[in-house]
Amino acid sequence: MLGFPDPIAAKAWPRRAASPVMGKNGMVAAAHPLVVATGLDVLRRGGNAVDAAVAAGLTAAVVMPEMCGLGGDLFAIVHGPDCPPVAILGSGNAPMGASLEGMRRAGVPTRSGIKMSLRGPLSISVPGMVDAYDTLLNKMGTRSFAELADAAIGYAEGGYPLTALGAAIIAGSAVNLVRHKDSAAVFLPGGAVPTVGAVLRQPGLAQTLRRLATAGAADFYQGELAQRIISALAEAGGALALQDFAGYQTEVTAPLSTTYRGFSVMQTGLPSQGLILLEALNILENVGTERLAKQDGTAIHYMAEALKLAYADRLAFARDPQTGPSPVETLISKPWAVQRFASLDPSHAQEEALAGGLSDGDTTYLCVADGQGLMVSLIQSVSSAFGSGIVAGDTGILLNNRVGRGFSLQDGHTNLYSPGRKTIHTLNCYMVADPQGTPILTGGTPGGDGQPQWNLQVLSGLIDGGLDVQAAIEAPRWTVWPGTDPHDLPNPYELRVETRMGEGVISDLEALGHRVCRTGSWGGSGAAQAIVRDPVTGVLVGGSDPRVEGSALGF
Repeated sequence: MLGFPDPIAAKAWPRRAASPVMGKNGMVAAAHPLVVATGLDVLRRGGNAVDAAVAAGLTAAVVMPEMCGLGGDLFAIVHGPDCPPVAILGSGNAPMGASLEGMRRAGVPTRSGIKMSLRGPLSISVPGMVDAYDTLLNKMGTRSFAELADAAIGYAEGGYPLTALGAAIIAGSAVNLVRHKDSAAVFLPGGAVPTVGAVLRQPGLAQTLRRLATAGAADFYQGELAQRIISALAEAGGALALQDFAGYQTEVTAPLSTTYRGFSVMQTGLPSQGLILLEALNILENVGTERLAKQDGTAIHYMAEALKLAYADRLAFARDPQTGPSPVETLISKPWAVQRFASLDPSHAQEEALAGGLSDGDTTYLCVADGQGLMVSLIQSVSSAFGSGIVAGDTGILLNNRVGRGFSLQDGHTNLYSPGRKTIHTLNCYMVADPQGTPILTGGTPGGDGQPQWNLQVLSGLIDGGLDVQAAIEAPRWTVWPGTDPHDLPNPYELRVETRMGEGVISDLEALGHRVCRTGSWGGSGAAQAIVRDPVTGVLVGGSDPRVEGSALGF
């Protein structure tokens, strides 16, 4: 069974976890133990996978504020025996009141031209997360927001102990947080960087969660809470207005999908960049399973080059669907993959990946599975660590910097800034169904442009390599840099690799022309989580990335 451990399989590298965890009645995998505990508690009390995912996500919005929060965005896929696959696209628009020329005047001069301001009041888009939660619960949940927010309210009001990673990220972000008094008041209490084990309290956020529990999500976009957020933004010099918030609505669609070795792989659609994973899988299907299963220099070369091509196509052709068509169906088609594979050089790394020729026309991830076979894949983010750096007054809501991070200011760019437009989004998550159409795997990872790369590596490890789910997550990781982030472009390609893959493999990659940068044994970044379900027995097996502080737990 895909993703299940084989007791006689050879281990190619030392593992941190001896084996994946198992359960039958429910399972949660996430990057923070309190998030896992919250979701598992909801499942034990009879909630379904959607209920547990929302509760876990709300707790993450409190205990992982550097990664996600009510002021950020959310994407998800939900699928189960009685629930056709559904994609939830919860990302917000740029302010209608900020022009392209205004953004250029406020931009940052670089050698390659003016770039968007990465932080501050003009970097913020309308947050989509709160409405996305409401949409999930209204369509597929069985519990109220008030009930599911209870744990998050407790952690916000009573506080939670900072983990080593949480304390380190606050320390690294202090220079941005200290610029805004309301942000400093929350995350730098008493003017000092909190230490590991310090109890961090967020009373303003607790009050906001309580208000949402009674007044509903509409208050965030049209009511008193919206007015308070806008007022705080105006004081900080922001451009978002009530009309931007009032017009917001989460999009619900069918997921994008392709097949890989007989499995159906589903991804979130535009404005997410889930299409990158699907196009790369299609390109790699032209390489034999045995070739990729070796996980040697040649296998990594094929995967890295396929991703470069998929990134180039995303940069050239993908845009906010409201502003014009994108040839998504072509980009994730098998004929297109054959054409793109033909342009891949099996003997040398590309220094420049060009888009194909068309004719006309810092984030946290969690996944949940319940005992009835319903599975949720959910990713949420404030974009960069601590987003814009701005907490909206006494609401406790930390606001994203998706506008500042995502848009280009270069004329002719497919993702050029425009008032009211959505930027193409790094967030994406996946789900896999077996040849009979039954969902059997839910997974994902945070990490910006690393997301489709690490998801590809996990999926290839599971499907091509026959690894169990924990081993696939722990496999030596590599990353092609840069990807699509405008703030990383232009730069020459680097292949960043964990040294556990061995000097022999690294030497082979260098011989193939890759500019290799070593990241240490476990320094490849990411926080992959995955759950696999046997459709016959209902047994669940989960894996969690040891590169962060989370876990997978089932019962």
